[in-house]
Order: sequence, then structure tokens, then C-alpha cells
Amino acid sequence: MPLDWKIVIDAADPHAQAGFWAAALGYEIEDNSPLVERLLGLGAVPEAITTTAHGRKAWRDLAAARHPEDPFEQESGTGLGRRLLFQRVPESKTVKNRLHLDVHAGPDRRDAEVARLEGLGAKVLRKVAEPSGTWTLMSDPEDNEFCVQ
Repeated sequence: MPLDWKIVIDAADPHAQAGFWAAALGYEIEDNSPLVERLLGLGAVPEAITTTAHGRKAWRDLAAARHPEDPFEQESGTGLGRRLLFQRVPESKTVKNRLHLDVHAGPDRRDAEVARLEGLGAKVLRKVAEPSGTWTLMSDPEDNEFCVQ
């Protein structure tokens, strides 16, 4: 039986990262506010672990972007399909990623997609042309590398 999965990415600002990647991929920022507000109302969690992000109550140290067509839990807003979860960590990124995302735009759309992503806050690190293919290596606003193919 196949397993469900999500990619978890360390971040200094999980809400900014979720916003960037939601815009980059055409995903939605998860709305966990019903669960956050319910738990606050019950006194089950302290206000200190929450924040307001993207116009609604959210967890201070977690934010996610999910594919808009995938299922999600109505009660919590948690995505049950393709999902990127950003978790706050105290340390900054210091070395090359061991894992990265490839965004597939295709050769006809690559340059336009790179320009769009730069407009969202990404940076071009270098353009690569090898016998195995051509792509642009970029970094997101927190310097996590990804490729546009």
C-alpha cells in the first residue's frame, strides 16, 4: 500500500515561505484558523503559540501550502495530498540543500517562469546547460535552492 507524504522545510519565517511557494506553484496557503481558534477557545493552547498570518489566526511556527485540488481536513485545514510544510527553526541555512524541488515549466516557458519567480523574491544562481538537459538554478527568499526546468 502506498504511503501519504509531505515535504517539511525548515524556515526562519514559515508564513513568508508558505506564501512564496503557494504563489510560485499555484498552491493555496492552508487555513488552520478553525482549529487554532477552537483550541484557543477551549483553553487547550496558549495564545503565545499562535499568530495572525495571511489575514487569519495561524500557528506561529508552522505554515503550509497545498495543491488546490487535493483533499484536506475541513476541521483543521490540513492538506491530505501534495503539500509543503514550513517549520520555524532557530538556526539559519548554512550549506547546500540535500533535497530540492524541481519546477517543470518546459523550455518554451522557462525564461518567463524564472522572471515571474524573481518577481516573487527568488534569485537566479546560475543557468545550467548539460547533455542531460537545461535548467535554471534558483533560490527562494530563504536561500533554499530549486531548479526551473
